[in-house]
Amino acid sequence: MQKRELSLVIVLVLLIAVVSFVNPSFFTIDNFLDILKNNVVTLIPTLGMLMVLLIGGIDISIASTMALAGMVVGLLLKYNKIESTLLAFIIALAIGAVCGCLMGTIIGLGNVPPIIATMGGMYIFRALAYIVGDSQWAGAEALGNYKDFALKNICGVNVTIWITLLCYILFFILLKWTKFGRNIYAVGSNAEAAQISGIKVARVKIAVYTIMGVLCGLTGALNTSIYASAQPNSLTGKEMDVIAACVIGGVSMSGGRGTVAGSLLGGLVLAVIAKALPLIKIPAIAQNTIKGVLIVVVIIVNVITQRMMNKRALARREM
Repeated sequence: MQKRELSLVIVLVLLIAVVSFVNPSFFTIDNFLDILKNNVVTLIPTLGMLMVLLIGGIDISIASTMALAGMVVGLLLKYNKIESTLLAFIIALAIGAVCGCLMGTIIGLGNVPPIIATMGGMYIFRALAYIVGDSQWAGAEALGNYKDFALKNICGVNVTIWITLLCYILFFILLKWTKFGRNIYAVGSNAEAAQISGIKVARVKIAVYTIMGVLCGLTGALNTSIYASAQPNSLTGKEMDVIAACVIGGVSMSGGRGTVAGSLLGGLVLAVIAKALPLIKIPAIAQNTIKGVLIVVVIIVNVITQRMMNKRALARREM
């Protein structure tokens, strides 16, 4: 475990301890499983954002992509165009892949700044969700058996948590032990040097944004099942939570630095904060402000802890 990740573990443990002291009902297995299930829609796209930030990019269109994928699936189920849950997920993944590939192509081949390209995508995909919806939405009755998917348990753990765990294992292997993973870090560290060394930078960018889109499609489909609802305005602002989870987890905004474990810990810190605020009776109107302050404090504490560890390590070398 790296020093940054160890400092995050310390922060997470302290945070849980403080909240549990204020409200003992927080420290239960059921509560932690509930936190994980409710934050699947943050934890899964955080993996994609990790890859995007590693290549020095950013994607603020992800929430719109999730909403579009969820809306299309919801309406197909509502009007009995499809019945299969598996087919619904495949369609959502395909929609996400197309949206992500479009963003990656514009950025990778068109050399358009990521913030500009994905801002355009954010508005386009959200508008498409509204156009597809045509002032309609899909509720629990319209979704039929699809809504029951997110209620299933395997060995006492919700299926959405297992899916999230599987995603993290796959991405850990991808980034740590594959050539593609090494290429991602190389592009983020120095794109020009990576190009000279033979890495197809544009292809890497397109692939990364496509994977980001696939994860958004998966998240959009899961969100529709978890909350038994498909609406065009769903998950508005979720991209900020995803980016915040990565930043808390130590992912560099300039590219080339970050880990799957760090991103997971960042997402968990964010999830605990979101769950803790209502439990300690913070008024709803003040929760976002306090959440923002806590995120900043967590980042500062994390940085200070890491610097202290670095100083101690340097002192040992000098002895």
